[in-house]
Amino acid sequence: MPEEPRPDPASADSLPPLPEGLTTRPLRKTDARAVFELMAEQERLDIGVVSIEESDIVSDWARPSHDLAARSVGVFDGETLVAYAELMGADRADTSVLPSHRGRGIGTWLAHWLQDLGRRVGSTVVGMPVPQGSPGDRLLEELGFHVRWTSWVLKLPEGASIPDRALPEGYVVRTAQPGELRAAHDVLEDAFLEWSVRDREAFDDFEAATTGRPGFEPWNLRVALDGDGAVVGVSLVLVSDNGTTGYVDRLAVRRDQRNRGLAQALLVDSFAQARAHGTSTSELSTDSRTGALGLYERVGMVADQIWVNRGIDLPPTRENAD
Repeated sequence: MPEEPRPDPASADSLPPLPEGLTTRPLRKTDARAVFELMAEQERLDIGVVSIEESDIVSDWARPSHDLAARSVGVFDGETLVAYAELMGADRADTSVLPSHRGRGIGTWLAHWLQDLGRRVGSTVVGMPVPQGSPGDRLLEELGFHVRWTSWVLKLPEGASIPDRALPEGYVVRTAQPGELRAAHDVLEDAFLEWSVRDREAFDDFEAATTGRPGFEPWNLRVALDGDGAVVGVSLVLVSDNGTTGYVDRLAVRRDQRNRGLAQALLVDSFAQARAHGTSTSELSTDSRTGALGLYERVGMVADQIWVNRGIDLPPTRENAD
């Protein structure tokens, strides 16, 4: 695999200037805590709660395919990280600016930095999630980023439970065995790629971000098996770093096994397992590409947050076009 470009993060001539006194450098894995604290401060102001967890960042950065040094930038005021951006894969970007440093043009600089990087690595579009109506949402709209899709974070109201759904005869839901990890990955990727326009996730990336996630335990990966013992449904249920919330990170059922109640059975099992491990609330997220919002609302889940993914198309550079 050819090595990705490693430019000086602030050297591109196309970038607007940063405020005087700020410095930049690529991020390192040891910056995970600082990035978490930065994002948490922004979420606390914009949505009133902190959804991001340090484990999310650590597991993302554990993916073998992600070249953090080539794909990220931190903006520093002295020793303090006040903003960052990174590009994972072809088009998935994440950014954050410390609220105390908003209004200084840093977010605009990051948006241009991401577009510049995207062009250099051959991306045709770069997009990122932002809370709907937030300062970040408004800034990206001003910069020409359009809404690609809408996402909802749904919660199960306190004290509520999802109605049980009987499994077809011979089917079972249980903890995945080590030898079923690759089959679970295949079910997830086959389902997600029905509506997500991206390259197939490498198994090594899935394994690193799942079983390699801080705090991962075998029970976190749930599978539905048919009568022949084949994996036909998967749920990855995580426990928040503070131990209060069970979060279904991924849920999928094989196309030919749908409309049999497997998704609902996996949800019931996932949230029950999370409660058995000490959580008091349960949640998940879905977006407008999946068409699954109605399913979750019908089993009693309620939308708690709304996010939009805003993206911008990147015309190819002359070098990439050639």
